[in-house]
Formats: sequence, structure tokens, C-alpha cells
Amino acid sequence: MVGKVAVSVVSLILVVGVVIGVVAVVHRNDSSDKDQHDMASSMKAVTTICAPTLYKDACVRSLETVANNQTATPKDYIMAAIQATLDEVKKSSEVTSKTVVNKDADPYNHMAVEDCKDLLDDAVDTLQASYTSVGDSDLHTIQDRANELRSWMTAVYALQSSCLDQIGKPEYKSAIENGMVNATQLTHNTINIIAELSEVLKAFNVPVNLQPNRRLLEAGEIGEDGYPTWFRAADRKLLAAHKRGHHVKPNAVVAKDGSGQFKTVAAAIAAYPKNFKGRYTIYVKAGVYEEFITIDKKKPNVLIYGDGPGKTIITGKRNYGIMKIGTMNTATFSAVGQGFIARGLTFRNDAGPDGHQAVALRVQSDMSAIFDCSIEGYQDTLYYHAFRQFYRNCVISGTVDFIFGMGDAVIQNSLIIVRKPNANQQNTITADGREVARGSNGLVLQNCRIVPEKALFPLRFKIPTYLGRPWKANALTVVMQSELGDLIRPEGWMKWDGENFHQTCEFYEFANRGPGSITNRRSKEFKRFRVLNARDAAKYTPGQFLSGFQWLKGTRVPFQLGL
Repeated sequence: MVGKVAVSVVSLILVVGVVIGVVAVVHRNDSSDKDQHDMASSMKAVTTICAPTLYKDACVRSLETVANNQTATPKDYIMAAIQATLDEVKKSSEVTSKTVVNKDADPYNHMAVEDCKDLLDDAVDTLQASYTSVGDSDLHTIQDRANELRSWMTAVYALQSSCLDQIGKPEYKSAIENGMVNATQLTHNTINIIAELSEVLKAFNVPVNLQPNRRLLEAGEIGEDGYPTWFRAADRKLLAAHKRGHHVKPNAVVAKDGSGQFKTVAAAIAAYPKNFKGRYTIYVKAGVYEEFITIDKKKPNVLIYGDGPGKTIITGKRNYGIMKIGTMNTATFSAVGQGFIARGLTFRNDAGPDGHQAVALRVQSDMSAIFDCSIEGYQDTLYYHAFRQFYRNCVISGTVDFIFGMGDAVIQNSLIIVRKPNANQQNTITADGREVARGSNGLVLQNCRIVPEKALFPLRFKIPTYLGRPWKANALTVVMQSELGDLIRPEGWMKWDGENFHQTCEFYEFANRGPGSITNRRSKEFKRFRVLNARDAAKYTPGQFLSGFQWLKGTRVPFQLGL
């Protein structure tokens, strides 16, 4: 009996041991299966996220840390992509900071390298703002702000490209360019990732919210006061009151005769208070102000207005052709601080056609708006450098590439005046610089009139005038609902000498009128030229193209600047 009990106890121990062993093996197998499943899921997520990117190896490497985190969310992957880009742009900025050019021996490249440093600093700031924006948002908000994020990342790419475009000598350019390779590749990747955000969310089984676009189609365009509904109420009230001649008390008044607080525009801008909150308003009385103005990134939300175009004039003569000053630094007026608004002013570069590149107005300000202004020059008059920009009721004049840039710009209800160029020159109204096909940037002319100036009129059939040419490979330009004079060549668009950009750029037209609007003789060399239908044209209205419904901070008021 004792023996049987002993055997039974031993048997029980053996059975329990076997069961424990089996359970342990099963547990280990289950754990291994789970690990493999999680790893497969992570790899699938990385593969999906990197699918639309051009530099896939760089993309995978930038997401390795997150891929090892089995609980990572789509938000974590997006933040990792932005952080990796930020790290590389900082490194390229450090390389650039070590490049020294003797100012006296080579003033042009000295300034170009200094500009490069500033542009990369701006790129770093934009990336940091993007990272914070994603980190502070839930997935629903990230979906709603995808276009804004794409615009910011596209601007980062444009700023890096502008940095290199400025530099002339290969010994300086090649060193900086080599130091920027990783940064530009990751920026390019991040643009494509954000452009395909819906696919990223689907990979994580996150419902894709399409509602914001539907709301856009239902919203209004212009308020009863004549200003867009996305303008802050205070800004609309201020501009409307001034237009009616009512007294409005600005923060600063500029007058050459001494009747204001300041005699120069520069002095009024310099008086911008440190850590100022709200809208800083500058009123510039009638007069001609020969100044070179920059509203830097530390001075956001500046509203500057005058007594009207032709009355309040800010002018300069800096140029590349005669003075050998880099294009960016020829600008009479540069707006960099976010949220810039201008009304009732003339921005002029008076260098003349011999000055070649000579910018009157350069805008690198996100969510900027220019109303009732005259922008005057010859070559490179308006430089829509980067970020989202809206122009309305303006007069823009010039000859060669006189509306050019890398930003997201819509010019609406404006008069485009083509001037007489130098001998052996042609007129090209636009020159867009989009480089990344899925980038947010491009140029739209909506409901504008294109006419010759008086001096060009008798020569308008002898001197060729084109709607534009592609500055960069993926240039995007849309001319729609506009009146095109008979000065426009039947082929419409011009190739960029020595490049094949005409094979990859996107030039579109929609519902134009006038003798220059006939499209059946448009150049067949532009492989992607197309006459849009109304549905496709709607994508290039300010409500969708500029994500304007987000511009009214804190109100979430949707809007549609439609067809």
C-alpha cells in the first residue's frame, strides 16, 4: 500500500512535470508566434509607409527605432520621419556654418553662403514646428492638418534648394550640397509619406476621415465686407474701416513729412515689441520710400497698409544684372514672419530690364495675404518663395519669369501687365519651381486679366509672350477663369533651355477667355499639359489648394474660395 502510494505520488509528480513542460513549451511557442506576428506587422507598417518614397533605404533606416516598438502608432511613425529629417537638416546646417567665404574677396558668394545659413535655420524651425504640431495632435487632427504639414515639409525642401541655388562657386556649393544629401532625401521622403497619409492610416486600420474636404465645398468665399471669411474678425474690421476712410489706430505710423511716429518703414518694423502678441499694424502714409525691408521670422502677424497703390510706394534698385547681387537679396521688400498681410501699397524694383533678376516683393511667410497692391518690376518681380500665399485685387507687372517661386500661391482677381523686355528677350509670365511631384506647392492664376503695357502693345506680335515656363522639373502652374489677351503665343508655354522639364511639369488651363485662351494649338512638347474639367479645377482653388479653412486660428471656420 505504501509502495503504491509512493508510485502514485511519483506518477503525479511526473504528470505535473510533463504538463508544466507542455505548458511552458506552448507558452514559449505562443510568445514566439506573437513576436513574429508583431515583427511582421511592424515590417508591414514600415513597408506601407515607405512605399511612396523615392529613397526607400533611407526611409526604412529612419523608422527602425519605431519599428522595434510593438505598440507604435501611426503618429509615432510620422513623428519619427520628421525627427529623422530634423536631425539631418541640423547636421547640414552645421556643415554650412563651417563654410567661410571672404567678404571682401568674394562678396557674392559670401552673401550666398550667409543666406544659406539663414534658410537652413528657417528649415529647422519649420521642422520643429511640424514635430510639435503632430505631437500635440490626435490622429483626427493630424488628418485634418495633413495638407498644412505637407506644405510645411514642402517649404523645408524649397528652403534647402534655395540655399544651393544661390551659391555660385563649385568649391563652396559642392561641400554644402554633399552635406545636405541625407537631409534632402529624408525631406523628400517625408513629403511623400504625408501626401499618402490616408494609406498609412489604413495600414493601421485607422478610419480615414474625409469630412473636411466635404465641409470645404459647402463654405462661403468672400464675406460681405469683401475680405475672405478665414480672415480674423479684427483684421477684416481694420482693413474694411481703412477702406471706408474711417480712422483706425495702428501700432505704428510712418510718414516722410514727420507727421507720424517714424519717417521710415524700417524704423516702424524695428519697433516691433519683443514677445509681442496679436496683430502688429503699420500705417504708411503716401510717399515714396526708398528702402530695403525684411520682416524677419521673429516678427509674425504684421499688417502693413498704405494710402493706395501709386500713392504709398516702397522702392529699390537692387539687381543681379548690374550689381551682381543674388536674386533673393535684390528684393525691395521681404516678408518672412508668419501671417503677413499687406494692403494699399506699391512694391517696386526700379532696376529696369538691364537689371535682369530684380525682385520687388519676396514672400516667405506662411498664411500671408496681399490685397489691393501693385507689384512692379521687370525680371523676377514677385518671388513667392515658400509657404501658403494668397493675392487678390493686385496689379503685377514684368517681363521674364516675373511671377516665380517655390511656394503655394494663388493670385486671384488681379491684373497681370506684360512689359516690353530688352532686345532679344521673350516674355514669360510665370516660372514655378516645384521639385517634388507630391509637394503641395505651385502657382494658380484665377480670374485674372493678362494684358500688354502701352509700350509693348504695338510690338506684342513680334515679341513672344508665354504663360510661363518650368523652372524646376515638376513645376505646377494653373491658369483658370482668366482673360488672356492676344499677346499670348498660341503654343502657350515655353520650354526651359537645356532641360527636359517640359516632359514632367504640369501646366493646366481651365475656362479661360479671350483671344489668347484658345488651346488647340498649345505646344505638344509639354507631355502633361491638360485642359481641366470643373471637378479637377476645383482642387486648385484657395480653399483646397491652400487649406485656407485652417487659416483662421482658433475658430475652425471652414471656407471655400471656389470656382
